[in-house]
Amino acid sequence: MTTFTYRFRPPLTEPAARGAKPPRHERQIIDGMLYEKDVAVTLPDGVTIHVDVFRPETGIAAPLIAWGPYGKHGHTRYSVNFPKAEVHDHLISDYTAFEAPDPVYWTRHGYAVINPDPRGTWHSEGRATYLSPEEARDFAALIEWAGTRPWSNGKVGLSGVSYLTSSQWRVAELNPPHLAAINPWEGWSDTYREVVRHGGIPETSFWDYLPGRWGHSVTEIEDLRLETAERPLFDAYWDSKRAKLDRIEVPAFVCASWTDQALHTRGTLEGFRRISSDRKWLYVHGRKKWAHYYEPRCVEMQRAFFDHFLQGKETEIAAWPPVLYELREKYYQGAELPARQWPIEDTQYRSLHLAPGALQNEPGDDATVSYDPTAGESLVFDHRFDEPVDLVGHMALRLWVSVDAGDDMDIFVAIQKLDADGNVVPFAYYAQFEDGPVALGWLRVSHRELDPDESEPHMPVLAHRREQKLTVGEIVPVDIEIWPSGTHFDAGEGLRLVVQGADIYDYPKPSVHARHEETLNAGRQNIHMGKSRPSRLLIPVINPSRDLDN
Repeated sequence: MTTFTYRFRPPLTEPAARGAKPPRHERQIIDGMLYEKDVAVTLPDGVTIHVDVFRPETGIAAPLIAWGPYGKHGHTRYSVNFPKAEVHDHLISDYTAFEAPDPVYWTRHGYAVINPDPRGTWHSEGRATYLSPEEARDFAALIEWAGTRPWSNGKVGLSGVSYLTSSQWRVAELNPPHLAAINPWEGWSDTYREVVRHGGIPETSFWDYLPGRWGHSVTEIEDLRLETAERPLFDAYWDSKRAKLDRIEVPAFVCASWTDQALHTRGTLEGFRRISSDRKWLYVHGRKKWAHYYEPRCVEMQRAFFDHFLQGKETEIAAWPPVLYELREKYYQGAELPARQWPIEDTQYRSLHLAPGALQNEPGDDATVSYDPTAGESLVFDHRFDEPVDLVGHMALRLWVSVDAGDDMDIFVAIQKLDADGNVVPFAYYAQFEDGPVALGWLRVSHRELDPDESEPHMPVLAHRREQKLTVGEIVPVDIEIWPSGTHFDAGEGLRLVVQGADIYDYPKPSVHARHEETLNAGRQNIHMGKSRPSRLLIPVINPSRDLDN
């Protein structure tokens, strides 16, 4: 039961304006695939939603559901809408919905692909809520519907990217009886911490853009913009949009990437770590997420997983390691390595201490460095590795800070790799960009209070329950979570820590990515370091010679 009241509003766009015709049930055969359009499904409370079903023309099939608000009719040409995403047209058919599996491929292998328009979206009845407990119950009802069709083998799987993954976390926590396997492929699990407020700093671009993508309806939709403005702290409303991961017991093949900093990286890895499934696998890559989902090798991995759990076949998953991760060297270059767990077993956390302009193995003399974020200034701290090192996992930054003006401080952090000549090494970033960081972190200092039940030394988790404002000259310790990454550094290569008061990676609008345009910085800000106030960066060092057989 919810302890709050949703706010609703008229739709932002009528479906017809986006090419969605009123529902009319139709059937057609396309090269052995039965395409059944606008099938009416009645939910337990009597509301009717509409789904498109693609299945083999004859025989029994295993259902795959791709649940999201983008429109079942909206077959997307990524090459037109997101040309830098590198989703090649020849890898998907014209029937592939946005971020969803390709029906032509899957029906040829004995599957049915079901694309719904959830409650209150497009022409479905009811009022739309997003990543809510109510939506999860609707999703569970559709799973049971799919599992009991005459053409169904009764074992339902879930697939899809982004929202289509976040919705998987939510429904899987309910463990509906006919749900047999999930394949979360990069999707957040904590809406507040991973999308709406990075370190307490409001995200002002991507989250504000999403209602325009989700808000097509003939009824009413949840007013996310109003609710976000009314709820700046973490409360029961935001908790209702956080997946209860420990309740998930279904077999899971989870895919994450190092590259979706500020969107999916953290939540996907937390999803794998926290779910209670006895049979689960993690694959982490360093590529562009949409492109990688549709790569033939990745599709075959997905099918090996579903063939086993939905069709009862012996497949290659018997030989899969529990974790397979890409150790990046630079853009689209790296090696895939196995591991037994996440975080990686035998991780050694090492402190690099801040000194003016440097990161060093021991704390130095007491010092203070300052910068003026209102003038666009930043601070840089470099460390050169004397021997090869692999850094895989969370980093955590402890700073001692103060302000010369104002009562708050917004801190933006980037980790970068330097080559032997001191040049920044670029990585894939946010599905479309090619000059991204190793990792990112953020903090609004008034949100510095940690959640003691969630936090670990390598992963400080903010409570976001109250604000603790600063006074001028007051020096306080703060802990900044830096999202997970996996990077190899050769001897002579370096790690750079960048600290400033605004987004370190920014792109001209209308490029879609995370922005933070409502900062509270007022003047010069100070970072204190040395033996008295040991500001430090905690890095996760992996032993590449660890014994994976024991």
